[in-house]
Amino acid sequence: MTGPAAPSATAPGVLTGTPRNWSVRSWFLAIVSSMVVLVVVFAVVGAVLLDRTTTASDNLVGHLDPAAAQLAGLEAALVDEETGVRGYILTGNPEFLQPYEQGEPIERQALSSLSRSLTGHPRALADTAAIEHAAAAWKAGYAQPFIDQTHGGRHVGDAQLASSKAAFDRMRTLFVGAQHQLDAERASATATLVQARRTRDWAFAAMLTVFLLSAVALTVLLHVTVLRPLRVLRAAVHTVVAGHFDEPLPLSGPSDIRALGKDVDAMRGRLADALDEAARKHDALTDQAVELQRSNSELEQFAYVASHDLQEPLRKVASFCQLLERRYGDHLDDRARQYIDFAVDGAKRMQILINDLLGFSRVGRVNDARIPVDLGASARKALGDLQAAVDDSHARIDLPAHLPTVTGDPTLVGMLWQNLFGNAIKFRQPDQAPSIVVEAAPHPEERDVVLISVTDNGIGIPSQFAEKVFVIFQRLHGRDAYQGTGIGLALCKKIVEYHGGRIWVDTAHTGGTRICFTLPTQPSDPLPPSTALPAPEREGSPS
Repeated sequence: MTGPAAPSATAPGVLTGTPRNWSVRSWFLAIVSSMVVLVVVFAVVGAVLLDRTTTASDNLVGHLDPAAAQLAGLEAALVDEETGVRGYILTGNPEFLQPYEQGEPIERQALSSLSRSLTGHPRALADTAAIEHAAAAWKAGYAQPFIDQTHGGRHVGDAQLASSKAAFDRMRTLFVGAQHQLDAERASATATLVQARRTRDWAFAAMLTVFLLSAVALTVLLHVTVLRPLRVLRAAVHTVVAGHFDEPLPLSGPSDIRALGKDVDAMRGRLADALDEAARKHDALTDQAVELQRSNSELEQFAYVASHDLQEPLRKVASFCQLLERRYGDHLDDRARQYIDFAVDGAKRMQILINDLLGFSRVGRVNDARIPVDLGASARKALGDLQAAVDDSHARIDLPAHLPTVTGDPTLVGMLWQNLFGNAIKFRQPDQAPSIVVEAAPHPEERDVVLISVTDNGIGIPSQFAEKVFVIFQRLHGRDAYQGTGIGLALCKKIVEYHGGRIWVDTAHTGGTRICFTLPTQPSDPLPPSTALPAPEREGSPS
């Protein structure tokens, strides 16, 4: 299968190529960008509409409405001034001038406020300016001269009063025109405000509708382009996980989802090929297991032949050679007797070798019990079987008061002790009796493992042969020096490893041989800690 396409050099998140080639990140960037553009556009439109509404409201509430009140206050102040002047002229009492004097600052303040409030309304400002000029002309032509004339004791005639009233009525006519103009501008401003508010409300409703529709459209787009292909891919992957490795994965959606689908599909193909290969190997292993079973059956048959049929001729050879020596011993010379001894010895050694090979081959096959075995009792039984050799060599054996219990085969554990004790007695110094010391302690690094050593004062094992002694048929001495088949320590190694332990020669020990081995123990039978034993060797270190 071809590998996934090389990644593009384009920076991640940049929208390039057709939408079909966009990645999930590109789609998310496009959707988020669209939402941001909509929000910005709606914000600008809303700000403009709000500004228009605020401007119309400020014009009406902050300018035209106060101007109407200020215009009414100006008219009231001028009416009070005219009334005060007329009362002073008719009575000559200075108290009647108080309205005139109090009305002047009110008039000035009202005119100043009207100038500020009507900024931007030139026609209303022109009407206010006309009223201001008319009021100033009335004061200069009538009010002030009449006050001065009455104060000097001169009488103001009816004709003068009629002229003053006519001038004041003309000024009041200006007030009516200014009020009409102000009312018209207030009505126009009110209509503008209402229209701005209506436009604002409709615009906000339209923006909300467009925003919701855009959100729905973008959600549907995200579902169709990203989420649905992911769901389809996930369902297909679950199908593959369920064991359907022959079904190809669908490739749809953004580019990175398709690339992920290609990678997963390539992995599915490799898994399918691996499963096919594993099935072929399983079939081959099954055939090999059948063949191995047949071979084991043949080996068992061979073991039976070796233990019975093959040993029978050897016994006959040895027996007839011995009969020949007894019957014709007087007619045989020394060389003939020597030849007969060689034949008998060879037959006996062949029988011993066959028995040892049978014992070696039966480890883990015939003797495979898994029961609690007391190491102390097993060691004492092995010494009982070797009692004749112990007595002949005057050997001294020191066993600890307590040895733990292991799970294993009692026959194999007994063979282990018997070979270790037998080797310690056999390979002794010729000038001293054997001394064998057995020690046991918990393993310092592994839990529920006992470390056992068997130490003797024999001839020792050179360090260069520490591994060779555990190989079957490997001997360090000739048969004329020490009898044996070279299988003993190899059998010990096989027994220990069958029980899950390790065995090695302590090359640091001098003055004899120290064989160390480990065995898993039962948690209910712990040993007290001891520092007398050497540190156990690591896996892979010389043994």
